[in-house]
Parts: sequence; C-alpha cells; structure tokens
Amino acid sequence: MAGPDQTRSRAKAWAAGVGATRRRARLLLPEGLAQAIRRLRASIERWALAEVAPGRLVPWLPVAFGTGVVLYFAADHEPALWAAVPLALAAIAIAYFAQQRPFGFPLALAVAALAAGFAAATIKTARIQHPVLSHPATVSLSGFVEKREERERSDRITIRVAEIQGRRLDAAPARVRLAVKKGTAPLVGSFVALKARLTPPLSPLRPGGYDFARDMYFQQIGASGYALGAIKIVPPAEAPGLWLRYASFLDSLRESIDRRIRAAIPGDEGSIASAVITGKRDAISVPVNDAMYVSSLAHVLSISGFHMAVVAGVVFFFIRAGFALIPSFASRYPIKKWAALAAFVTALFYLLLSGNEVATQRSFIMIGIVLIGVMLDRPALTFRTITVAALGVLMFAPEAVMHPSFQMSFAATLALIAGYQRGLPWHADADTSFGARVAIWGVREIVGLILASLVAGLATTPYAAYHFHRLAPYGMIANLLAMPVVSGFIMPMGIIGVLTMPFGFDGPFWHLMGLGLEWMIFIAQWVAGLPGAVGHIHAFGTGPLLLGTLGVLLICLLRTPLRWTGAAVGVAACAWALATNQPDVLVAADGQAAAFRAGDGRLAVLHSGRDAFAIKEWLAADADPRTPKDKSLAEGVRCDEAGCVGQLASGRLVAMALSAEAFEDDCTHAAVVISPREAPPKCAATVIDRDVWRANGAIALRWTDNGFQWSAARPADYERPWAQDTRVSGASVQKTASPRDATPKPDELEAGD
Repeated sequence: MAGPDQTRSRAKAWAAGVGATRRRARLLLPEGLAQAIRRLRASIERWALAEVAPGRLVPWLPVAFGTGVVLYFAADHEPALWAAVPLALAAIAIAYFAQQRPFGFPLALAVAALAAGFAAATIKTARIQHPVLSHPATVSLSGFVEKREERERSDRITIRVAEIQGRRLDAAPARVRLAVKKGTAPLVGSFVALKARLTPPLSPLRPGGYDFARDMYFQQIGASGYALGAIKIVPPAEAPGLWLRYASFLDSLRESIDRRIRAAIPGDEGSIASAVITGKRDAISVPVNDAMYVSSLAHVLSISGFHMAVVAGVVFFFIRAGFALIPSFASRYPIKKWAALAAFVTALFYLLLSGNEVATQRSFIMIGIVLIGVMLDRPALTFRTITVAALGVLMFAPEAVMHPSFQMSFAATLALIAGYQRGLPWHADADTSFGARVAIWGVREIVGLILASLVAGLATTPYAAYHFHRLAPYGMIANLLAMPVVSGFIMPMGIIGVLTMPFGFDGPFWHLMGLGLEWMIFIAQWVAGLPGAVGHIHAFGTGPLLLGTLGVLLICLLRTPLRWTGAAVGVAACAWALATNQPDVLVAADGQAAAFRAGDGRLAVLHSGRDAFAIKEWLAADADPRTPKDKSLAEGVRCDEAGCVGQLASGRLVAMALSAEAFEDDCTHAAVVISPREAPPKCAATVIDRDVWRANGAIALRWTDNGFQWSAARPADYERPWAQDTRVSGASVQKTASPRDATPKPDELEAGD
C-alpha cells in the first residue's frame, strides 16, 4: 500500500498532467475562439448568478409544487398517506435548517415544494374518498339536486344520493350525474326520487387519453347515466344543509339572470351573453361552439382573467369617477381605496355567480391581490401575484393541474405577464404633438393586441395540441377583429345590464350587447370557414408536453438571455411530438368498437358497436378530419353475421369475432383477433378478448420488428380510487391478460385469404 507522501506526489503529478493537457488544448484553439469561449463562459456564469438572486426563484415554487402533484398522478397505485405526509414534513424541515446555505437552500426548498405537492394530492384524495360504481346497474334512488346544467339536446343534473337500491349494485355512489329530458331538470335544492340506468365513470377512450373517471372522482361523482321515466319531487328525508341552501339561492339567481338575458337576446347571442355573465355555456349550439374553438375565441366563453379584469376595472372606474364628481368629498376621503373595495366585492360576487371554475379562481386571486394592494398602498408584483394564485389553486384543488383549463389559463397568463414586462419596442414621446401621440397610441394598442394574441396563442399551443389535437392558425386574426369589441363594448354593456336589472332598465343594454355578440359570432364563423382553419395534429405522449412546458417556463420566468434556452427546449418538444408513432390497431374499453390502420395510412373502423364517441376521439387523435359517420371509414372492411375482417398496411389481417364460430377461422388466418367474447385458449393470434379489455380498458397495438407492441389505458397493475376493478375473475385474467403475438407469416396470410 502506498504511503501518504507517495499519494501526494501522485496527486501533484496528476494535477500537473491535467494542467498541461488543458494548456495544450488552449494552444490548439485559435486565440480569438478561445477568448470567445471564455467570454461566453463568464457571461453564462454571470447570468446564472443573476437568475438565482434573492426573489428570482420565488415563481418556481408553484412549478415544483405542481411537479409533485404530477408525480402523484403518475403513480401506478395509490400512495400511502402515512408515507407522503412525513416525507413532506421532513423535506420542509431540511429546507428550514438549510436557510444559511446559498446553494443548498434553493435545492432543499425545491424538494420540499415537490414533496408538499405530492402530499397535498394524496391528502385530497384520501379526504374525498367515496364509492365508485364498477358495473352498470338499474337503480331506484332519491336525493337532493346539487347542480343542473342546460345542454343543447338534454339537461343534466347532479344528485347527492340519500337512498339507492338496485340489483347488481356493487357500490352505493354518494353522488351521481344523470342526463334528463330537455326542460325537465328540477331546481337545485329539490329532493327527487326516480329510476335511473347507471354506468361506471368513463375511462380513457385510448391509452394516453383524457381520464374522465379521474375528473369525476374529484367532483365526488361515483356514477353517471340517465333517468328512466318521470322525476318525482318528494318531501326530503332530511333537512337540506347550509351549503345546499346557498347553492339553491345562487342557482335561482343565475337562472333569473339567464332567463332575462335570453328573453332580451334570442339565439346563440343570448346563450353566449349568459355564458360570460353567469357561466352557463352549455346551451350554445354545436356549430357556433365549434366555430369559437376553431377561431381561437373560445376563451371568451370561459370566465377567466379577461372577464374578471374588465368587471373589476369597470366597477373601479365608475365608483371612483362618481366620487370624484364631488370635490369636497373626494378631497377628504380615500375614494381610490373605496373604489378598490367595491371592485373586490364585485369580483367576489362574479366568482360565485359564474360557477367558481379554476380559471375564474386564478383570475380572482390575482385581481384580489392587486386590489388589496391598492387598499393597503402596496404595489402588486405581477409574477408574485401569479405565484400566489397558482399555489392557492394547487393547495385546495391539486387535481386541477391535470385539467386543460388550468394548464392553458396559467400558461397564457404567465406568457402575457412576461411579454408585458418586456414592453413594446417604442413608447410615445412626450414632446410630440397631440395628433402624433394619438396616432402612436392607436398603433401601440393594435400592436399590443396582436402581440398579446400571438404570445398567449403560442403559450397555449402545446396544451391545445395535446388535449384537443388541433391548432388555430388564424386565431390572431379572429382575436384582433373580435376582442376590442368584446372588451370595449360587449362586457361593459353586460355589466351595466346586470346593475340596471333590479330597476327594470336593462333591456337596451342587453340589446346593445347582442349586437356586439353578432359581430363576434360573425368573425368566429368567418375565420372557421377559411381554408385550413382547423390545424389537425396527431396525439402525442406526456413527455413532449412536459418538455414543452419546461420551454414555456424558461422563456417566461428567466430574465437573462438564458431564457432563450427555452426556445431550444420547445423545438425539441415539437420534434419529439411529431416523431410519435401512431397505433395500428385501437380497441375500445368495452371491446365493441375497433379500428385499424389501412393501406392508405388512415384509420378504418372494423366495428363501431354504436360507440361514436370513441371513434370520434380516435379520429381526432389521428389528425383525421373525418367524422364517425363518414362512409370511407368502412372501406376495406368485410363483414358478415360472424364478424368483420380488415387488412393492415403490412398485409396482415385483423378480425373482429362477434360469434363463437368466427374464432376457428379468425385464429388461423388473422394476426389480431378482437372480440367482445372470450377467445379459445389456443388461438394462434394476438388476442384481445373480453378478459383482456376488462382488465386493461382501451388498448392500442403498434407493429414493431419484434411483433405487436401494446399499451393499455388501464393496465392490470394500475390501482387508483377512480379506476375500479371490472375483471371477471383473477383466474380468467391471468389466462389472457397479456396479448400473445402468434402472427402468421405473410405467405400463410396470402394462402388463407
């Protein structure tokens, strides 16, 4: 063993060798290039130090908190409460004791926020734990109506169940959501008795698709379905609570405002007017609703920061202006603070009236911080307001991070804040003439609107592409033509209409609001009718979405030139998304519907099973503009009473076996056999039968060099409270839980065909 002196001499020799190597490397580089590299390294170090300066890392706290929530939802089974909470407490304690460490403290704080987000989601799930229906059932139930929604063809109610009975009822849901006949929905607070057909909450329609069951679970709804027969209003079994009385009062208020608006403004204009005032947007017709989404004007229908800012701003202006008309009063009292208080109360009322959605919560928190700052003579920092808003929403509703409304709302707001803090490239000169300044002001407003539309559109593009599989190429045009009218005319008329409604003078203002909405609908439909107005994009995984989110955060939150690394990250996310391989075979969660990729590269429907909803989602995810009723979807499919057969682009056959007799032929010649039945145990094909789709939900198959690679929406080892076990039995699942690849050779397929 070497002694200490020998070890030190070796270390010196190693250091000398490394130094010589570095000197030789510098000699190999041109002097100008070496200096440029040294300057770049020095600049990067300077920028990095600036980015971690005091206060700069605060906006990253909700990012870390939200990352912890995302990790919670990515788990295969439900995390243990006894593990998540102590871990978060330990991480917070470590961060507290690491305050004096310049590098350790930010890292410890990030880990603590991440662990806190994970724990918050775990606690929320445990707190709202409730039964979820596993199998369809016909039941008799009674309970209080907590919510009602008006839709184009039917209405929908949510019932808090007091009593429920039925055959094959494996769970007693605490709440159910039912579709009812148009115009028959009882008032909120009514105690009803009825018969209903209940089904489990809808699982993802394809692997990686939106999880409707998870969304319903956090709304504490355990089943959905439709009413059978008449709905009877009966005496309640118990007195309604305070919360239900509040909900009943608020619903009656929304209903009276909605009726008045629609009486004054008929058609879709009245429905949209009611949507921006009361939040009731389900009555808008499908063509207009689609045009609003295609033209990128759908954000007008969802009450968010724009609406909240206009409402609070208009009230603040009129209250302050009214007080200012009395000089003696204005000089003695803080009318600005009083106007801010009135605007705050109005914004709170607007939040409650409009349904208290995530985007509205975020905007109310931000507006509230600004108004409270005015009342306390404290400036409101925009990045800090969005930080507080994000943390507030995530603490009370951590599940919101998985919803497109949360993602798009915060992405757009963050991008706008970052954009406006950068400012426009010029400003009006105080020394110019009045006419020149007015001209510059007008140009600035137009350019500002264009930039705001562009910035918000780019920030929300990853989320629109991920959730809705479409883009809005002409969104900037639509927003440029419509939004000045919305903000400067439609919303003020609506606010005045609400304020004058108790006095009976609201009619003219609703009429004027309707004229403005006619213009907005015209713009939406005109833009939606332009060539290429719908930019279809195929589905991609969560990896590109998370990478794109990182790119948006880097561009918006970093202040130094390091922020442009976000652009490179965004480009990488786009390349990753576009490189996603699309499935060759899709099977619905009930085994009734299936589609395959035909020789022309497009999907063909092997069997629909009357499941148009799943097929519509598959086509959208495949960037296919066709509808489920398009006859071309059946091209290349041969059907008889026993089943259907189609041919993949590779020439291999995919079969849907609807009868037991079909298995003998299909298992011999087809590469994939799909069936709502149970397949025989010796079927020489990749089998997706009743046991498989019951154990795994919707399934997607992709052909690789090693055979079919498959993915499931509900893998057999996925155990979460909103993903109920619907398997027939453990033995049957083990028999065919993993589709086997026994694909015949191409020559065997040709001979059999």
